[in-house]
Amino acid sequence: MFVDKVKIAVRAGDGGNGCVSFRREKYADSGGPDGGDGGKGGDVILVADANCSDLSDIFYTPRLFAKNGDHGRGKNCFGRGAKNIVAKVPIGTQVHALSDPIRQRKPTRYHPAAATEVFDPEANVGMPYSKRPANSPLPFSPTERQLIADLVENGQRFVLAHGGRGGRGNTSFKSSTHQAPREFEYGEPGEELVAELELKTIADVGLVGFPNAGKSTLISKITHAHPKIAPYPFTTLTPNVGILDFADYGRVRVADIPGLIEGAHAGKGLGHDFLRHIERCRLLVLLLDMAGVDGRKPWDDYSQLLAELGLHNPALLEKPRLVVANKMDLPAAKKNLAAFMRKVGQASSLSKPQPKRRTSRMLVPRVHEISALEGVGLEKLKLAIRKALA
Repeated sequence: MFVDKVKIAVRAGDGGNGCVSFRREKYADSGGPDGGDGGKGGDVILVADANCSDLSDIFYTPRLFAKNGDHGRGKNCFGRGAKNIVAKVPIGTQVHALSDPIRQRKPTRYHPAAATEVFDPEANVGMPYSKRPANSPLPFSPTERQLIADLVENGQRFVLAHGGRGGRGNTSFKSSTHQAPREFEYGEPGEELVAELELKTIADVGLVGFPNAGKSTLISKITHAHPKIAPYPFTTLTPNVGILDFADYGRVRVADIPGLIEGAHAGKGLGHDFLRHIERCRLLVLLLDMAGVDGRKPWDDYSQLLAELGLHNPALLEKPRLVVANKMDLPAAKKNLAAFMRKVGQASSLSKPQPKRRTSRMLVPRVHEISALEGVGLEKLKLAIRKALA
C-alpha cells in the first residue's frame, strides 16, 4: 500500500530529576552534597532516506513516544540520557504541525530526598528548570496548519520534538556559604505535538494525462519502472517513479501520477491526491491520446489538463512542458493531430521557440509524435526531455 500522507502523535522524553543526597561514609561525618543530575529525555528525529519510497512504515506506527531520562542518584551519579527515536522518511517529505508543541505537562513527582535521614516534605526544594512563564504566548494557533520542515536532501535531519533537559542535583547548588544545599530541579518535560507528514515526490519530469492515455506504458518503455498496465482507466493508483538513463551516464527521474479528469482539483477521481507529486518537477510532459480511443478529443484533453493544473497550483503553468501525442500507430491519430494543431495553435507558431515564462495556456511548444506501445519516437522524446531540462 502506497502512503503519502499520515498524521502522527509525537512525544519527546522528559528529563530526569536531580537528586538530593549527602555523602555518608565512615570517617567522613561531614561529607558534603553528592546528588547527581538527571539525564536528558529522548528526542524524536526525522531523517530523509533515499531508500524509503513512501510513509508506510510510519503509517503503522503513528505514535512516536521517546523514553524519559533516568533520575540522578547519590555519589554524584548522573542519570542516563534516553535514546532518541529516529524515524526514516522518503526524500521530499513535508512536516506540518497541527498543534502547538507543549512543554507544560506536569512532570512526575519524584523526590530523591525522601530516602535521606533529614527529609522535610514541607521544604520548598523543587525548582522548575524551564524559565518560560506558564501563560506565555505560544508560537502559533493550535488550529493552524503550519509547515515546519521540508526534507529534500538525503540524510537531512529534523528534530521534531526536543527531549527535556535533566534537572540539577544538590551538588550544583553548593557554595562556600551554602555547604548543605537541599535544592534540586525537576527534569524539564519533553515537547509533545500532533503533526502531519506529507510526501511530495521529487522528480525531474512529471507525466500528466487523462486516464488510459498511455503514461504507464511510456514510463515502462523509457525507464526501468514496472507499473501495472491494462486497457482500462485508472490502472495507476499510486505514483510511479522511474530512472531514465542516458549513454553518457546522465540520469533523470520520471514520475507518473494517476490520470486526471475534469474536476480533479476539487477532489474528483484520483488526481487530486497526487497532483502535489508533480509540484517539484522541473519539466511537465503532457501525454495526449491522439487517437481518441475513449471517445475524447485531444484538443479538449489538452485544454482541460492545463485548466486542472492551473486550478490546483498556478505555478504549474509556468513550468516548462512538452506535449506528446501518443498512439500515433492508430489510423485516427494522424487526422486528429492535424485538427489538434489547427484548433490549439497554428503550425507556424508551434515551430517557434517559446519564451521562458509561458502565460498563455493554449500556446504549444511542439508536439512530439510517439507510439509508446510500438516504441516509435521514444529516442527523440528522450533527447527532447534532456534538452528541455538543460
